[in-house]
Amino acid sequence: MMSEAALEELSVLSSIYCGEGEFRLIQQSAQDGLVVQINSTVGGLDVSLLFNLHLRYPSCPPDVSVSSTGLSRSQCRVIRQKLLDQAAALPPEPMVHQLVEWLQGVEVAEDCRGGEEEVRESDKEEEWTAVLSLDHIRSQSRYTGLLERWSRQLQLTVRLLLGPRILVILQGARANIKEFCRLLKTAKVDVDSSGKKCKERMMKVLIESPCPSSCEHGLQGFIVKSYQSLPELTTAFQEINMTELYHQIQPSLSD
Repeated sequence: MMSEAALEELSVLSSIYCGEGEFRLIQQSAQDGLVVQINSTVGGLDVSLLFNLHLRYPSCPPDVSVSSTGLSRSQCRVIRQKLLDQAAALPPEPMVHQLVEWLQGVEVAEDCRGGEEEVRESDKEEEWTAVLSLDHIRSQSRYTGLLERWSRQLQLTVRLLLGPRILVILQGARANIKEFCRLLKTAKVDVDSSGKKCKERMMKVLIESPCPSSCEHGLQGFIVKSYQSLPELTTAFQEINMTELYHQIQPSLSD
């Protein structure tokens, strides 16, 4: 359940960012927390910020995603990392507005447009998408906490779908996706039926392929979403512009 401080902040944010299209509540769930989107102008550029406020927020900082039509994917990653570093340095109090104000005060042009050679080099690293199937999750808080930590360390965007089939959708550098899979199989991420820590030995990679342009901006941050039925799973893939990918893995889901 979300803390009272987080819910109060939600109300404050909707009042502060009250212009058309400035604020949007993407998700409010008793299991997964809050996801809010704030669209702002930073250094003359339109920037969209997605904040994932977990159930433990503000005791733990939010996850952040950044997108902008005026910046490359690599430049957005630079801004995201700066926001995450800033959030980690702040006291455990409601901080979304503070982070937005901080970003508006930094020189985005200097920080992200400078060093274009380095940016171009980074952009050469092709984005990949992978869908993993997990056997079970008994200790959800422990398991999702580890997945989120790895996704941050490896700069991957993740959608964890919890339902009749547990699916993990990953986007990022191919080498980082492979490292994520290695960690998943070698670390003790869950507990077995007797309560002992165990490894994810039944994980399967359903698909791994270069990211098509249609889904380049489909995933943002680390988001957990629950579904109950096949139509809901189909919708979950449609929401992130991955309908074609879903059709490719459908035979594997019926195994």
